[in-house]
Amino acid sequence: MASPELTFTLAYIVFSLCFVSTPNEFRSAGLTIQNLFSSWLGSEDVGFIQYHVRRTSITVLVHAALPLGYYMGMCIAAPEKNLGYIHQVSDSWRAFLLFAICLQLTSWILVIYWSHRHWHNHPISRALQAHIQPPYSSWGSVATSINDEFRRIDKFATGAPGARVIITDSWVLKVTTYHVYMALQSECHVTVTESRQHQPSPGSASPTQILTLRVDSINPAVRPFDIRLNSTEHAEFRGKLHAPIRNSANVVIHQTISELFLEIFRAQVDLNQLYTLPSGQEREPCIGCMQVPASTKLVRLCHTEGGDNESECQQCFCRPMWCLSCLGRWFASRQDQQRPETWLSSRVPCPTCRAKFCILDICMVH
Repeated sequence: MASPELTFTLAYIVFSLCFVSTPNEFRSAGLTIQNLFSSWLGSEDVGFIQYHVRRTSITVLVHAALPLGYYMGMCIAAPEKNLGYIHQVSDSWRAFLLFAICLQLTSWILVIYWSHRHWHNHPISRALQAHIQPPYSSWGSVATSINDEFRRIDKFATGAPGARVIITDSWVLKVTTYHVYMALQSECHVTVTESRQHQPSPGSASPTQILTLRVDSINPAVRPFDIRLNSTEHAEFRGKLHAPIRNSANVVIHQTISELFLEIFRAQVDLNQLYTLPSGQEREPCIGCMQVPASTKLVRLCHTEGGDNESECQQCFCRPMWCLSCLGRWFASRQDQQRPETWLSSRVPCPTCRAKFCILDICMVH
């Protein structure tokens, strides 16, 4: 039978590794810095920069306390060692205790240094200072800009809490355990450097492709950094990113069936008849994404042979309300996902009035 000392050591090592890397099971159980200290950290949505300044500081303190926690735990798990009496322990345990105490004291000194002058010395604040240039007069105004854009619902965000990638209208952000990397979109370019294939998970039918992208800024004070995302998110990422994307490694980015369908969908609709807006009518924003003007109108144009199928497509009387991308995603979402070969020839209900239409009935607004 394993000794209590060995059992506790192995259990504490596993706990420490999981607490630092926070797998899904720990996040589900609430054993994360964000959850345990939520009352002190505040809300990320209210103040993104302030939240992560506090989060990274408390993370350093807690992680630095893990060796000391191990020593205190061993005092209970192995009482025969008398670890509570410093003068009775062996030199190796005394050296370990000295190391644990020094590590904890160093972390406190570091965080106190960071907190001086309203956290002016914190690494995140220093990263903000690299962007002090018109229109930003101070690192506080840079933080305000990021906070405001993070609160918008149209941002792109993906990844686990310890490795999140966030794209706002002006910023590329990477949130890690101890830091937040940032670059202005207007000053950076993105390069696809690597692609890795992972075996399909139980809920996925195809392998997962993980892309590594390097963000470089023309600002010499901004350090380059790498971000990772699933290839299925690349299209959405590219749609939000205004900076150029280069492919230095000739990486082939795999597209999902839905993305491939949307390309063919757009090409087919471009061949259809155009729809001219009546005089005096203005195009409204797409009600699906609220980002671009509505660009499609459903007009019954197809004529199938045979009386039985004549009424399958119906006339839609809705005004132009959807952009082509949103209508294409709606069209794809209503299909049998196991039979993609039938998607182009199928009919779906209008997302607004439920009148059935096919791809030939979709007209671009002119």
